[in-house]
Amino acid sequence: MFGPNGQGQNYTNPNPGFYNGDGQVVRERAMRSLLVRSYGEMCIGLLVTAVTAFVSAYTGLLYDFLGATGMVGWIVLCIAQIAFAMVLSYRLWKMNPATARVLFYAYAVLMGFTLGSIFYVFNIGTIFVALLFSAGFFFCLTMLAVSTKKNLLKLGPVLWAGLIVFVIGEVILYFVHASAATMFISAVGLVLFGGLTLYEVQWIKKVLEPMCHTEVQYKQASIFAALNLYLDFINIFLSLLQLFGGRGGARR
Repeated sequence: MFGPNGQGQNYTNPNPGFYNGDGQVVRERAMRSLLVRSYGEMCIGLLVTAVTAFVSAYTGLLYDFLGATGMVGWIVLCIAQIAFAMVLSYRLWKMNPATARVLFYAYAVLMGFTLGSIFYVFNIGTIFVALLFSAGFFFCLTMLAVSTKKNLLKLGPVLWAGLIVFVIGEVILYFVHASAATMFISAVGLVLFGGLTLYEVQWIKKVLEPMCHTEVQYKQASIFAALNLYLDFINIFLSLLQLFGGRGGARR
């Protein structure tokens, strides 16, 4: 198998069923296997988040927590999410895959606890529709990234620069409440994270998979990819939720 630098490398086939007589066939099947693993982990993470969000809102856990801690509690939750994601991203390759998987699901729980707040702002119908559209949009983006012959990795610098601008805009909007600006930022976010999804899928195919040579590396890579895809999906969902509007409340 050939690594990113084009030099031959020893390859330990993580799936004995692959046909070893053709390196390209092995590589293609390995790539598909990694994508399937990554999307499987991502879907479980999203399910954990959805269940946690529903429970935290409808049992009043989030309401009670924020009532007791106020703005400080909200800030702590946001900082904890960012710190958790950064630690998991940078330390994952040194972790046992089982530990990394547990931490990923723990992060999904933390995200879900925070996202319980959407049930106090949007009605359940709007949340369901946004989730349905997000799943359809994400699926279409995945199919496009897998099938296109264009090199979408070139979009990386533009997308990461756009992400920085987007985060700054989100922070400003937190202090300046303007519905028109919120809708604009949400539309930008939808395009941005749609682009990042295309980029991530091709990055998994062309960069991440060639770096994997053992079963352990494949497991680590699937969790790392799942985390990135998970964050793209969550942000697409939140952008669509803002665009669809529809305010309501959750019962305690």
